[in-house]
Amino acid sequence: MTVLLVVAGLLALVGLWVVLTNNSFIRARNKVDEAWSGIDIQLKRRHDLVPNLVDTVKGYAAHESATLAAVTQARAAAMGAGSGADRGAAEERLTSALDGIRVVAEQYPDLKASQSFQTLMAQLSELEDQIQAARRIFNANVNSYNTRIQLFPNTLVAGGKFTARDLFQLDSPAERAVPAVAF
Repeated sequence: MTVLLVVAGLLALVGLWVVLTNNSFIRARNKVDEAWSGIDIQLKRRHDLVPNLVDTVKGYAAHESATLAAVTQARAAAMGAGSGADRGAAEERLTSALDGIRVVAEQYPDLKASQSFQTLMAQLSELEDQIQAARRIFNANVNSYNTRIQLFPNTLVAGGKFTARDLFQLDSPAERAVPAVAF
């Protein structure tokens, strides 16, 4: 009789552990999804800002059509990209194209001095900072989630139901480069 009670108690503890572990996976997965939503919101704000920036540059530098077309195409590709690696690559192309606008601005002092251009560039800079912050939060949540589902004995509960997520990484060397500072 006591053996039966001990076995029943152990089974109850194992069942409780399985439920608690499963719930912790769900909470961690939801945090990852919420963090991705934060990135998505900031990227949408950047996508909405790009047409205004292109129109402002177009007024000052009409013959820079290749740069403006590249930005427009990169924005369209970024807006149409799915999620994961495709989205990261599309956003990386948009960031590179936006760097082209910064180069154009250096060549046109009137554009660089324009109040509307300065405002848009300040907004873009602020958005880039917010995207970086959202990316850091997302990657921290992904690391926590991935670690949680990959630890033993948690892998027994995770099985194929909970799969590892990819980090939102920068792949271009230009994004990883240290910026040059001139005085």
